[in-house]
Amino acid sequence: MRLLITRPLPAPVLERAGTLFDTTTRDSTAPLTRDELRAALRDYDLVLPTLGDAFTADIFADTAAPRCKLLANFGVGYNHIDVDAARAAGVEVTNTPGAVTDATADIAMTLILMSARRAGEGERLVRSGAWQGWHPTQMLGMHVTGRHVGIVGMGRIGQAIAQRCHFGFGMQVSYVSRSAKDLPFAATRAASLTELAETVDLLVIALPGGAETRHMIGAETFRAMQPHAHLINIARGEIVDEAALIAALEHGQIAGAGLDVYEFEPQVPDALRAMDQVVLLPHLGTASLTVRTSMGMMALDNLDAFARGAALPNRV
Repeated sequence: MRLLITRPLPAPVLERAGTLFDTTTRDSTAPLTRDELRAALRDYDLVLPTLGDAFTADIFADTAAPRCKLLANFGVGYNHIDVDAARAAGVEVTNTPGAVTDATADIAMTLILMSARRAGEGERLVRSGAWQGWHPTQMLGMHVTGRHVGIVGMGRIGQAIAQRCHFGFGMQVSYVSRSAKDLPFAATRAASLTELAETVDLLVIALPGGAETRHMIGAETFRAMQPHAHLINIARGEIVDEAALIAALEHGQIAGAGLDVYEFEPQVPDALRAMDQVVLLPHLGTASLTVRTSMGMMALDNLDAFARGAALPNRV
């Protein structure tokens, strides 16, 4: 079976792929173009895509009776794939849950600490050569131990973040989700997103992307948040109305933000880049060799199962 891997992946993943399939690995790190998306569906039995490879309904509509029968997504998020359109075209979709959970939760904690303690701003000060030494009122930030954190979305990643906040920093945990969760630590389910935003010091987004969650965090949420509160997003950029976030930061409705994802990634607005109270990371959520290798192996497990006619381990 012919397999297309759409981006360079860790060497162990590529080596295993080569033993299982007639594998082509694309050299570019950019998302597939529209012509490449059509060719992937037309010319390959299997495709291992990732974030930004936009297999949308119109791409499937343009590719009648695709040769491809499985999109084995590299990543837990799959909002770049229209799953309904894929299934209608006879194409299965899988993802890589579990492999990304701890690494993504760790990045959330990185952003919480960097944003609250003004670490990004401080690092820039030292690099600039303008730091004049320690003094008692220099760059006072928010002490996170014992604070109140709100988790928007209490799936695997949300729970891993909440666990770190509770056990590591003694934080009070509240959350919103579609259903109540049976958790191994104290946590309160808020009645609404607005109620959660009104009460917490740190609001952390841990939702899947897609049409249902697009701009879920917008002007109404920022109006509800306390002026000292920080927003943390390690999920998908389009969940936050970026223009509303910029306005909230400019007008002091919230104190700061820590972002690993962006609405129009990789474009980041000049306004955000200019703000000292914003920490900006280049989508580092799963960026470790160990985690990326595990993700690739999980994607290959899905591909191998399909090729053998077995049940898909991580069918979307």
